[in-house]
Parts: sequence; structure tokens; C-alpha cells
Amino acid sequence: MGKVELGKYVELAYEIFVVNDNDQTSVYKFTDEHPDRFVFGQDLGMIEAFVNHIGALSMGDTFDFTLAPEEAFGERNPEMVMSIPRSTFEIDGEFDNERVFVGSMVPMQTSEGYRIDGLVKAIDEDNVTLDFNHQLAGESVRYVGKVLLVRDATPEELAPKHHCGGGCDCGHDHSHGCDCDSCGGCN
Repeated sequence: MGKVELGKYVELAYEIFVVNDNDQTSVYKFTDEHPDRFVFGQDLGMIEAFVNHIGALSMGDTFDFTLAPEEAFGERNPEMVMSIPRSTFEIDGEFDNERVFVGSMVPMQTSEGYRIDGLVKAIDEDNVTLDFNHQLAGESVRYVGKVLLVRDATPEELAPKHHCGGGCDCGHDHSHGCDCDSCGGCN
């Protein structure tokens, strides 16, 4: 059995919980049928503490660890909450009520061309307030799972992949370790 190490193809099944005092809430789950798949060490966007906890595990090993906010998705940053002119969200002169409403996730693009998603917090007659903090920012996060597969990565898996800056419409939370290719591609 191979160990999880640099350049190995890895499949994990795990559940992510938000931990508050003695309570925890499941927020995401990778299953045996739909595991998290990646080449270990290739995705620089993976959380370092997550990488440190799964590195050197072997196929069949289980894991259960909790990361504090500063180790996981960081503390909430008030500077990541921004008001953007309402006109930015107009199509043919009309505000896009179908996609932009309080509670919706709106894809935006940074000045560097990376896609980021913002949670609509408020809408007034002049602005739309978006929160670009990660959904789990400020939270302690527990990972409970199992290493399903560890093998040598193929040349195709080791080839550079197109990364879409953390966004695709697959419904996965890409900040914990998967890339767009594991769910079928970017927009």
C-alpha cells in the first residue's frame, strides 16, 4: 500500500463539520461513490493543515481532526464585505432579480481575472453588498474520513491543469482540496 505523498493520486471520502462548543453541523460530504480526487502536492490552494494531516496516511487509514479558523479558512475579514454599484448587475438596463437576491451566491471576477463568489448580504437602490469571505471563515472545522486510494499518478494527472480560480458550477466547495477537473470542469 502506498502512502499519501508528493505526486501520488489520492481519493478520499470524508465529511466536513462546523464545530461550535460541543455542537457540530455537517456542511459537506465526499462519499465512496463521489470521493475527493487529487494529486497530492499539486494543488497549491489546498489548506496546509489539511495537507499536513493526510500526508503519510496509507490506503485504508482513517482520519479525524479539527482545524481552528486560522488553520482552516481564516478569520472573517470585514474588508471582504464590499458594496458594488447596483448597475453592475444589470442586463439590458434591468437589474438581474433572478440571480441577484439576498442570500444568493454571485460569481464575480477579480482584476486579475480569477473567479470569486460573493454572498449577497443586502441590496438597496444604489448598491449590492457582497461578502467575499469563504463560507467557513471564522469557523472551526472537523474532517472525518478515510483514504480510499493511493497510487502513482499518471502522466495525464501530473500535467498542468486549467484552474478557474476556485469556481465552477458543480456545487463543490473547492477550497478544501478538490480542483475543477475532479468535478468535470470550469464554466
